[in-house]
Amino acid sequence: MATTRIHRLVLAFPAGLAVVAGALAAQAAGDPVAGKAQYEGTCGGCHSVDANRIGPMHRGVVGRRPGSVAGYDYSPAVRRLGGLWTTARLDQWLQGPQALAPGAKMYLSVADPAKRADIIAYLASVSPPAEPVRGARHQRARTVDAGAKR
Repeated sequence: MATTRIHRLVLAFPAGLAVVAGALAAQAAGDPVAGKAQYEGTCGGCHSVDANRIGPMHRGVVGRRPGSVAGYDYSPAVRRLGGLWTTARLDQWLQGPQALAPGAKMYLSVADPAKRADIIAYLASVSPPAEPVRGARHQRARTVDAGAKR
């Protein structure tokens, strides 16, 4: 009987993962155009994409280490975070910065998951993509340069 329960759990596990993955994909599928307007209205009082203000600049935030923008005086709470700002971590941050990093300077949260997803999609759009394989990038650059010289 215990074996049957374990068997059911093993069979149900992939389905549960699919539901969670689908929810995360839907959450990550924000609209960067709407996100820009949300960012400017919600975040723009303290942040800018290209300049440090009350908060640090956000260009390139996706994939960056917390507490790493030159010239910005981060709280010790943010400097201790470690890791990288991923879209999932930014979602967690925007749900409640003090829950993620008690003592952070930021207190504003964004309760609406759709608005968070839009803001994060915008931030991702102003962040460089992950570095491609070095050889492929250089090969493409040589090909483009060679084509331009012809």
